[in-house]
Amino acid sequence: MIAPSLTVRDKVSYGLGSTAEAMVFTTTSSFLMLFYNQVQGLPAHYIGIALAAGLIVNAVFDPMVGSWSDRTRSRWGRRHPFMFGSILPAAALFYAVFNPPDIGTLGQLIWLGVTNTLLLQAMTLYHTPHLALGGELSDSYLGRTSVMSYNTFCLWMGDTLGWLLCFRIFFAASAEYPNGALDPARWPLFSTTVAALVLLILAYSSWSTRNRIPYLPQPAADDSGFSPRELFRDIGRALTNRNYVVLLIGLFFLSMMTGIRLGLWLYSATFFWQLTNNQISLFVIGSFSGYVFAAFAVKRLHARFDKRWTGMAALLLYSIGPAIPLALGYVGVLDAQTPGILYILIAFSILQHLPYSLMITTVTSALADIADENELKYGMRQEGVLYATRTFFARVDQALGTALAGWVLTYIAFPTNARPGEVAEPVLMGLAAAFALSSIPGLIAGIFYGMLRVTRQSYDATRAALAAQRDMPDAPPEPA
Repeated sequence: MIAPSLTVRDKVSYGLGSTAEAMVFTTTSSFLMLFYNQVQGLPAHYIGIALAAGLIVNAVFDPMVGSWSDRTRSRWGRRHPFMFGSILPAAALFYAVFNPPDIGTLGQLIWLGVTNTLLLQAMTLYHTPHLALGGELSDSYLGRTSVMSYNTFCLWMGDTLGWLLCFRIFFAASAEYPNGALDPARWPLFSTTVAALVLLILAYSSWSTRNRIPYLPQPAADDSGFSPRELFRDIGRALTNRNYVVLLIGLFFLSMMTGIRLGLWLYSATFFWQLTNNQISLFVIGSFSGYVFAAFAVKRLHARFDKRWTGMAALLLYSIGPAIPLALGYVGVLDAQTPGILYILIAFSILQHLPYSLMITTVTSALADIADENELKYGMRQEGVLYATRTFFARVDQALGTALAGWVLTYIAFPTNARPGEVAEPVLMGLAAAFALSSIPGLIAGIFYGMLRVTRQSYDATRAALAAQRDMPDAPPEPA
């Protein structure tokens, strides 16, 4: 059955699933440490361990869901049963993680560990099949880039929506609380509203993409169903692909950098730069500029430079750019009283979001090309396992980064219930130094991304070999 060309509506409907995923990721990664440390008063290093434990458990669940969805046969296809099944648990668990009962320090640490772990599993149940679905929607080299550029832009929408809701509405500055997130009374409305949005957006994206189910790959008649044995075989097959292994090694170092930065960014904005939440919300200007430029540029960059060089350059810029302001703050060039500091920081934020958008689109598009290579070698499509095994390593390393962020806050003796302008100078310098030094693992990741051999030439050769293997002429590329 020949699939009709993808429309803009199809790509937007697909991408909106990542809008909800980004809202969950942005709000939890930005606020869980702050909420449990500064509002609930729990020790930062124990919070880091609780969050890391959840990520490690999730890392094991990711490839299981990927393999299971690859081997699922149903009238709803391989991916949609998992996507539909995740919606209600994800919304309920998001609310729960930000509403711990009054059960003491140890009890709240256990509550955080359990609810956050379950939330991550619920999001994996959606996110891994959803990513795999995106890898299947187009067979064309640049068409895949187009699908994933919509997905990445929708990630920005979710990130920005969560950002604006938090900093402009739920945690807007007041006379008593310049950082409204430190006000305990604000959290119930925040968690209820975001949970409702997550439910509605995930439901819409899942329902509105069901029209593509008849045209998506299905397991071969002789493929075995899901089992632990097949799970390990699927992972082993994925790890025999040289391009995939190089990608995972790069992702290992990238995730370490990202985990540390996510844990420390809001602390640096609030206490080092002494920005109010209303000011922090203006960083959306930098993220919008970066993501819009990247959305229009990425397909052209892949056509001219291929995915390998685009991904490497974007990652190197992403590693260096966001660390520059705090490095300058550490040496005394910039501080909270520097004239125009807010606009300087917003300008630098473009160097965070533009390369990140390019990098994520490149990686997710390249994974679909790697799925072609594995189909040629093993005779089955493994988008679920490939995207999930990638997430497995990202989760493990992000867990390490999150734990390191908690350790940094403990090591520099960052106070609980702190107020901007009252934190000691040596503590702030330690915060700036840790953020700047987090660039090192990102630079290492850039070297490995440059070792990828995912090019237009390799794609054409693989598609031709697949067409010959199927004993049929290769289908014309789908319009991007």
